[in-house]
This record gives sequence, structure tokens and C-alpha cells, in this order.
Amino acid sequence: MKLSVRIFLAYFILVAVGAYWLLNSVVNELQPSMSQSAEDTLVDTANLLAEVVSRDLKNGTLTTVAFSNAFQRYQARKLNAEIYFLQKTKPDFQVYITDKIGKVVFHTNPNEIGKDYSNWRDVAFTLRGDYGARTSRADADDPLSTVMYVAAPIKWGQDIHGVLTVGKPNISIQPVIELNQNKIWLRGIILLSLGLVLGLITAFILTGSIRKLILYVEAVRRGERVKPPKLREKGLDQLASAVEAMREELEGKSYVENYIHTLTHEMKSPLATIHGASELLQEEDMDPAQQKRFLANIRNETNRLKQFIDRLLKLASVEKKQALEKIESINLHHLIKEQIESKTSLLQTKQLKINFNESEESFLMQGELFLVQQAISNLLDNAIDFAMSESTIEIELTKNAKNLFLSIQNQGDSIPVYAKDRLFERFYSLPRPLSGQKSTGLGLSFVKEVALLHSGTIELHNFENGVIAKLQLSIHNK
Repeated sequence: MKLSVRIFLAYFILVAVGAYWLLNSVVNELQPSMSQSAEDTLVDTANLLAEVVSRDLKNGTLTTVAFSNAFQRYQARKLNAEIYFLQKTKPDFQVYITDKIGKVVFHTNPNEIGKDYSNWRDVAFTLRGDYGARTSRADADDPLSTVMYVAAPIKWGQDIHGVLTVGKPNISIQPVIELNQNKIWLRGIILLSLGLVLGLITAFILTGSIRKLILYVEAVRRGERVKPPKLREKGLDQLASAVEAMREELEGKSYVENYIHTLTHEMKSPLATIHGASELLQEEDMDPAQQKRFLANIRNETNRLKQFIDRLLKLASVEKKQALEKIESINLHHLIKEQIESKTSLLQTKQLKINFNESEESFLMQGELFLVQQAISNLLDNAIDFAMSESTIEIELTKNAKNLFLSIQNQGDSIPVYAKDRLFERFYSLPRPLSGQKSTGLGLSFVKEVALLHSGTIELHNFENGVIAKLQLSIHNK
């Protein structure tokens, strides 16, 4: 499972559980809160009506005629109240009055008059001077038929002569409760959805940096020349820098070991030749012709060592680069023409011709001039060295929106099968057709490094009666 998926799932579970717990708590508290608010209203209503009824006490005797008439008129009222989304059309208060022994003397349901309510919690508690209230089912089998009752004492002076109880069916506030519950859940779902979107964005941003770091490490593992990514997260950015430092240290050690090994191997032969020739030159009776030949050998091997070291230093400087340094605009067409002119003497020696397409098109690119110049020079040297005398070298330059394409084709021997996969190795070289000597084996390695620095590629293939080199360079380099 991907890290981004794991992060998102962990975030999703955390947010979902937290949101459910919070919303469920709010929803569960909604009904008690509504009931508490309704009870508060009933307390005020019961005490107000109790004061009204107490005006009908005569010498401590409770009469309910006036109140009964008023309540009948109240029940006959046609209401047209819009309470949020509810339409209230009739009164729903229930009221009953008991005397000082708990006997019902008034009830909204006339069938209850005369019954003993002294054991009901609201009446019993109020008669003894405490707060009396209860919630009872009108239908024992219906949980939605509950009615909340709140009582208030009917007093004559300081004495309690009766109890007035006001009741309100809980079903009347149930639609409000359900509506608010639905609203809470709906808004909770919306909030959760927004949280999940935010979680996706956060996971994408966080794992985006991790993905960049992974791609960088993979590129380093493959030996590609890449810069460490710049990451927003400080910890990840430090990790990228640490990986880059480790890569440089490891590459440095491997680089030095490899170069020391190959350098000593390649220098053995010319040094042995120089050493042998110098010892022979110490002989006093050596023929002058032989002396001249041995001195020539020393001079040739010395030049060979010098050329080898110069090219080795150039290649080493290129291989150490992680990116281009001095970027400028380069007209590749003009650069190729200059390099062709610089090879005039070599071309004349082998009586070679070069066909290069003349063009008024713009072959501009961004890059490091010295590196591109040396790469083209190396390719031309290779093409000339392996070309048959009195043959023609074909050079073609094309482009598209992103890249320039240079092909150099000579006529000569094909690349042997055993050498195809080793052409770009350091110090690997094939013997030249005319002299049979090998070069330093660093030219094509240099070209490969330059191509990589310019986001390009280099390939060599057998083609008809010769070999074709294909160099691709990016037009835009940073």
C-alpha cells in the first residue's frame, strides 16, 4: 500500500471517528436540552396560572368555574403561528387542578375529574412544598406519547390549598428535535467531506515531497546525474541534502579507486617503452640511426602520455559536474562548421570530404560552449580516424521543438559485435585502421557525459558501409 494511501486512511479514520463522536454527542444532547428548555417554560406557565387560580379562592375554598370558562375559550382559539418550519393551529397545553388532598377538581379531560392524584409525583411533591414534576406516557405502549408535567402550588396566604399542573406532550417538540438532528448530521457530513478533501490535499503535498525524494534516490542508484530536490519540509530537505553528501562521498571514493586502477594500467605500456628505450640509449656504441629511432619512441610515448593525461583531466572535470555552470546561447550549426574547418589538415591527409547541410534555420540551444565544442570535436575525430581514405563523411543537423539532432556518418569498418556494448567505457578503444594504434579511450566517454549534462543522448550504430553517430541535445538547459 502506498504511503500516501496510508496517510490518507489514517487521517480519514481519525477525522471520521472524531467527527462521529462529536456529532453523536451533540445529537444525543439535543433532546435533553430541548426538554430542559420546555420544562423551564412550563415552570413559568404553571406558576402564572396558579396565581390566576388563587384569585378564585374564597375563604380557602378552591373554585375553578372562572378558570374553567377561560380555559375552554383558550382551547377554542384558532392559532396561526409559524414557528420556524412548524405550523401551530391549536393549543396543546394540558392542565389539571387538584385540591389540598390531591383530588382532581379540574382537568382538560373531564373524565379525570374526581380522581385521586395524590400519589402522582408532581402533586405529592408540590403539596409538601417541594418542586413537583414528572414525565409519563399517555399510552403505555407508545414511547412517543410521553407528556411532561410541571406543578405549582395554589396558595392562600402561606398555606397550600391546591396544585395546578401544566402538561405538554413531548411529541409537539419532536419535529423540531428531528429537524435539528438532521441538520447537524448533514452539516457534519459536509464538514467531514471538506476535511477529507483537505486530507487528500495534505497527503498529496506531503507524499509529493517524499515521491521527489524517492525519485532522486532511484536516479542516484541508477548512476544518473541529478540535483537533489528542493523540498518544503525541513526534515525531508535535510534528508535529501544528506543523501547528496553521502552520494558525493561514495562516488568520490569509487571514482578515485577506479581512476587510479585504470590510470596505472594504461600508463604501464608507454612507461615501459620509455624505460626500455632510455636504458638502451645508455649504450656507448649504439648506432646513430637506432638512437634516433629510440628517441622517437620516447617522444611518441611521451606525447601519448600527455594526450592521455589531458583528456583524462577533461573527462574527470565533466564527470564531477552535477549540472551545467556557464550556460550561454550556442549556434550549433556555426559551431559544427568551425570544427569542420579545424580538421582540414586531417581531412586532407586521408583525402576525405565532408557533406554538411547548409541551412538558414536557427539551430540555437542553451548550454556550455566548451563542452559542446569538445564533444563535437571528439565525434569528428572518431569519424575521421575510422573512415576509409578518399571517402565522404555525411553530417546532418535537424531539430524539433525540444531537441537538436546531429548525425555523423562515415564509410569504413563496422563496429565489431564484441565492442558494441563497451564503446562508451573509459579507456576502451579500438585500433585505428591505418596505424593499428589505440586512442586513449576517453573521447566517447567525454561525449556521453556532455550529452547527459545537456539532457541528451549519444548512440553509435553500424550503418550501411560504415558507422553513424547520433547526438541528441536539449535546446533548453538549466
